[in-house]
Amino acid sequence: MSVTISVVNQKGGVGKTTTALNLAAALADSGKFVLLVDLDPQGNATSGLGIKNQELEKGLYHALISEQRLHDIVINTAHAGLRVVPSTPDLAGANVELVNVEGRETKLSDILSEVKHAYDFIVIDSPPSLGLLTLNGLVAADKILIPVQAEYYALEGLGQLLRTIDLVRENIKPELQVLGAILTMYDGRNRLSDEVMHELYKFFPNNIFRSVIPRTVRLAEAPSFGKSIFHYEPNGKGAKAYERLAREVLDYFEKNK
Repeated sequence: MSVTISVVNQKGGVGKTTTALNLAAALADSGKFVLLVDLDPQGNATSGLGIKNQELEKGLYHALISEQRLHDIVINTAHAGLRVVPSTPDLAGANVELVNVEGRETKLSDILSEVKHAYDFIVIDSPPSLGLLTLNGLVAADKILIPVQAEYYALEGLGQLLRTIDLVRENIKPELQVLGAILTMYDGRNRLSDEVMHELYKFFPNNIFRSVIPRTVRLAEAPSFGKSIFHYEPNGKGAKAYERLAREVLDYFEKNK
């Protein structure tokens, strides 16, 4: 049975796209069939896999407005078993264009239902906002993964995100669950990183991944080369961290079948 994980944080610069892309790649490298959905108009998950989204004629936007079948816009990647639904610049207009559309909150869920049977995991990279696109990403998901940066202001707005998730649960999708929080850009030499980790337990007492994503230059560089960390620096700290995260995710679903 396919599982859809939405990677969400309305705060930008927290490693959200890096986490969505590399978790999807790690799951694919473990032998799973994975679809990465780039729901962010910036298209960083698309370009981060070496796809020139500015040159694409069709993308997720065209599926959301029912102009194209999702199956026809899916693109293969350099990772066996990993495909991507690309974002194009048109997607920026969807927040406005979908406002008066009936069932606007479920558009992504509806189109993903066409292809869900073909994948073990669908990973959604949501935009850094709490707008209509992110709402679609929440409604389409079975589980929510929240990357939290190990910085002073990291927990600011986290309460608002959790309230939004509660509203989706109460009004649209009662079965929606937070899979967990993952600490990103962690620097063990910095006492602040440990303080953020401590504060994080107040928000997620039972839902923090043991894996911690370190702050590394290589993780930041990899997308500019159109590669996941596994193809850019496969033996580095970043790759090892995302391998551990993928293993934790797989173990969770094995235990909760």
